[in-house]
Amino acid sequence: MTVTIQPTGVSPADLLAVARGTVKVVLDPATVDAMATSRSIVDGIEAAGRPVYGVSTGFGALANTFVAPERRAELQHALIRSHAAGVGAPMPREVVRAMMLLRVRSLALGRSGVRPLVAEALVDLLNHDVTPWVPEHGSLGASGDLAPLAHCALVLLGEGWVLGADGERVPAADALRRAGLEPVELAAKEGLALINGTDGMLGMLLLAIHDAAHLFTMADVTAALAIEAMLGSERPFLPELHTIRPHPGQGLSAANIHRLLQHSAVMDSHRDDLAHAVQDAYSMRCAPQVAGAARDTLDFVRTVAGRELASVVDNPVVLPDGRVESTGNFHGAPLGFAADFLAIAAAEVGAIAERRVDRLLDVTRSRDLPAFLSPDAGVNSGLMIAQYTAAGIVAENRRLAAPASVDSLPTSGMQEDHVSMGWAAAKKLRTVLDNLTSLLAVELLAAVRGLQLRAPLVPSPAGRAAIAALGEVAGTPGPDVFLAPLMEAARAVVGSPELRSAIEREVGPLE
Repeated sequence: MTVTIQPTGVSPADLLAVARGTVKVVLDPATVDAMATSRSIVDGIEAAGRPVYGVSTGFGALANTFVAPERRAELQHALIRSHAAGVGAPMPREVVRAMMLLRVRSLALGRSGVRPLVAEALVDLLNHDVTPWVPEHGSLGASGDLAPLAHCALVLLGEGWVLGADGERVPAADALRRAGLEPVELAAKEGLALINGTDGMLGMLLLAIHDAAHLFTMADVTAALAIEAMLGSERPFLPELHTIRPHPGQGLSAANIHRLLQHSAVMDSHRDDLAHAVQDAYSMRCAPQVAGAARDTLDFVRTVAGRELASVVDNPVVLPDGRVESTGNFHGAPLGFAADFLAIAAAEVGAIAERRVDRLLDVTRSRDLPAFLSPDAGVNSGLMIAQYTAAGIVAENRRLAAPASVDSLPTSGMQEDHVSMGWAAAKKLRTVLDNLTSLLAVELLAAVRGLQLRAPLVPSPAGRAAIAALGEVAGTPGPDVFLAPLMEAARAVVGSPELRSAIEREVGPLE
């Protein structure tokens, strides 16, 4: 498979393929022509001696400092070295690869005034699987992701570090030499164009959108399994009850849950008992209202990310008529707000899942299931402490749901006096989603145990598929076992598309 950087940019699917794989990246010839045209404009400005920010001046608070022509290449190299000032653990490979691909995309739109060879050098890093070492701390989200992108650009110069095969830090010069690549000598404007963008936060947001879409569907699956195990009612999920409150996501989640609860002897066992479950608890009955609202939030975030994918994010920009104009397009507020909003939604999807787990384990509320889902509670604790783990994760997600994008701090001698914190918002969103995977894994494990304990009643096709997915490691209810491996196995099942695929083969497609 090959991903081609088109004049229109790249798609989210292309980004995922490059970030999480090793597909080859190529530049469409039209993008090379666009870059060459914009570069000729910068060369003309250089020849005319016109003062332009970042070409003949310093940066940030030094924007009024003139730089002599013979020192402008030096200016660009000094910019990269000084801005590569991050600290902390390295960002994951997928984030750095996404960031590099998005910077190529932005340069290839032909508004940054760089030579094609600069974009081609980034493509070479991707195609040779050379991943810069990018520390987690350093970006304020305006002017874009300066420090993280500078750590990427530094590798193009043959300086800085890259990620080794085992996560170790390797000198970039050695990595380029082994890959047969040569360092790049930057010309005027090119250093600034390499670091002035929202590519880090956008890359993380696009990865998060993909992961959240999968997890929100899996949240419907685990909710349905928990409701089935607790002998809940399917009636709150009837379609006519959701057309009267027409939030799109709510209707989709309700349809999923209703479909998942069909063809179940467990549900049939109380379906005609009018005294049973006149009204289920909110965590059961309101599952589609919460998960559906999260889906609608995700749609908003997807729209924001799509707009950013079509944007030129640089400063200054080279316009086709020859003008070079300063912009504020590097400011990450749209992405920061979106990431914060999605983190709030994902945190609540996890919070309501934990409430269902608590009901499943509580002998006073679980409708005749044994305490903590142990057939021999007392000597055995069953899943008691798994719920502790879930409660701790819910608490962490609540802390992480506090918005980063309202926490601006001025920098660069008050020239950059309002920043987005979009990098921090996107980074913590990914943590919230990883935590959500764990929460849904606990619910999956508890629901499977509950359904097993309803034997000899045969569960729904979804229930049977879930029991089969965990069967090898979960076994059957009995004496306590080492729970951590079961939790890890359940996390793998939640994160993988395989359980969803197995269920869809039985019940049809889920939304």
